[in-house]
Amino acid sequence: MRCATPSRLGCFAGSPIRGDVAVEPVLRIEDLRVEVRLRDSVVRAVDGVSIHLRANEMLGIVGESGCGKTMTALSVMRMLPPRGRIAGGSIRLAGKELTALTDAEMRHVRGNDVGMIFQDPFTSLNPTMSIGRQIARAARLHRGLSRAEAAERATDLLELVGLPHARQRFDDYPHQCSGGIRQRVMIAMALSREPKVLIADEPTTALDVSIQHQILDLIDDLRQRLGMAVLLVSHDLGVVAGRADRVAVMYAGKVAESGDTDALFAAPRHPYTEALFEALPERAAATRTPLYTIPGMPPGLARPLVGCRFAPRCRYAEERCTVEEPPLAVALDGRRHACFHPVGDPPQPLARPAAGAPQVPTVADDAAAAVPLLSVLGLVKDYPLASGAMLRRREGTVSAVADVTFDVHRGETFGLVGESGCGKTTIGRLIVGLEKPTRGSIELDGEELTTLKGAAYRRARRDIQLMFQDSSTSMDPRMRIAATLREPLAVQRVGNLRERRHRIEELLGKVGLPAAALHRYPHEFSGGQRQLLSFARALTLMPKLVVTDEPVSAMDMSVQAHILNLMRDLQHDLGLTYLFISHDLAVVRYLSDRIGVMYLGKIVEVGPAEEVYRNPAHPYTKGLVDSAPVADPVIERQKLRSGIKGELPSAIDPPSGCRFRTRCEFAQDVCAEVEPPARPFGPGGHVAACHFPLARPAGVTASPAT
Repeated sequence: MRCATPSRLGCFAGSPIRGDVAVEPVLRIEDLRVEVRLRDSVVRAVDGVSIHLRANEMLGIVGESGCGKTMTALSVMRMLPPRGRIAGGSIRLAGKELTALTDAEMRHVRGNDVGMIFQDPFTSLNPTMSIGRQIARAARLHRGLSRAEAAERATDLLELVGLPHARQRFDDYPHQCSGGIRQRVMIAMALSREPKVLIADEPTTALDVSIQHQILDLIDDLRQRLGMAVLLVSHDLGVVAGRADRVAVMYAGKVAESGDTDALFAAPRHPYTEALFEALPERAAATRTPLYTIPGMPPGLARPLVGCRFAPRCRYAEERCTVEEPPLAVALDGRRHACFHPVGDPPQPLARPAAGAPQVPTVADDAAAAVPLLSVLGLVKDYPLASGAMLRRREGTVSAVADVTFDVHRGETFGLVGESGCGKTTIGRLIVGLEKPTRGSIELDGEELTTLKGAAYRRARRDIQLMFQDSSTSMDPRMRIAATLREPLAVQRVGNLRERRHRIEELLGKVGLPAAALHRYPHEFSGGQRQLLSFARALTLMPKLVVTDEPVSAMDMSVQAHILNLMRDLQHDLGLTYLFISHDLAVVRYLSDRIGVMYLGKIVEVGPAEEVYRNPAHPYTKGLVDSAPVADPVIERQKLRSGIKGELPSAIDPPSGCRFRTRCEFAQDVCAEVEPPARPFGPGGHVAACHFPLARPAGVTASPAT
């Protein structure tokens, strides 16, 4: 027995790390079945799942929403929904059967042997307690430490998870912390009891790529240092690619395939796993071919299912698949898959063609495309920072957007990418008129929008529509879909009742939803369907420009692929122009013709999508590329420890000169004194603002980078 890296946090007694011979896995789940009782049915959320996890090993569980991966993780914690129960099977933790423990005994296990990082740290933390006190409280409850000892341990944990200035931030409250800091606090709380197993349920879903990369690096580093076993739950194949030792792919409550990460990613055996890979934007970005979309929807689990659960959506399915359930076969290399026709086995049935229209250019080839549809010039947005409940004294400003200039051409997709807090969403709100700029110009089709008022303002705003990030909160829950889609037409006095009904029915058909959806409420739809409805609402007035704010963030690969394909198809059919806002560089690269990279209120690089992605000139752009997860274990392992370091500075007091200099490895004195001008770096209008760029500027004989 040996200990992980010594520290004041102690050692995991009885937990062998890699290189030791483990008698048995630290966590073994056998034939787990979980039921959730509804009013008139029973949902079999997990149906016969068997997985194991050794000390110091990371197991990734992936699959679409509703496949049972989170329910499997919650079963280990015995934290199922109120009407949920473990209906059968075994969960053994270090030889202890968890399903047989009383609630009191399970509270002791949950507090000391198993820790969990929840998906949303903001709702998981107590808003009335400082972050230090919350960690210290857990240490006092489960370790019996004094108040002073618990505070010291909490500080040690905050330092362990890489929180800057841990002692100074001990008394900060959750709302005073960024998303990345809150997630670090959640990890510290989970580690406060030195667990044998750490469960991470979608720990980076709501984070931008740079913070996501840091959090995943942190979890992986702590696993190696402390000898923990980690169960990583995610719908993102790129997140698990370079970090998980093994992967289990779940579908409809069952494990469809499992095995070593390298082997599974190199040659998936189950058609469902293959389809998930084909839906990844990064694999089609260079060719711009349509993404594969899995037809249909996952089956409901409230009724008995016959045959292979994936058969109705499988392109290789035969009659046998519909009547007989395939067993989970074990191959010679230890991989398991439940399929009668595994991918790569001859003879292979012909695959049906991937969904989507043939590749077509998105930018018009006529002279009109040379004239910008949207021109943003010198755009500035400052928010006053005030204090005092009564007098509201102004104490400064938040520099959200600082002198931003760019054009969007007719028929193209302009991608705006950057970390959370960089100002990209503020730009979208300024363009659609939800915010007023401090100064600057916004022109649409040659008409200045910032000075319009009254009827002229309403008429111009018809031509710009917004597709919100959170479709569930952007629609009135008390209005049926028919009223939601009809509302913009009524406000703008477009058509009569018959014409309006015909318009919204036609739009529903275009986004792939039945006319019956008009009579339902938003909560009756899935997240992907609500986003399709949000897209339909944005198209009701036939706008010239659609601003999309993170339209596919946190969505499954299959749903994301369907929406991206639909956006491209309708762009071609209706002549749409998109301003596509996202922190996901792979999605932006796939959909966009040109990309603008934002950092702390400024655009630091602009150019053709492939040129910016493959040959970034600005160090920040290169950091975003390195931070973005890729579903390739070899590439991901090469990228480990790379990416952007540190936190985004405050927009209240941004750094002088180059705003990125505080996080840039190439920064020198001139970067603090002089703001770098934008310089050309290649064809297609590729420009970047950097004193020490990664590429040689056009017309310069020697690169200034060091």
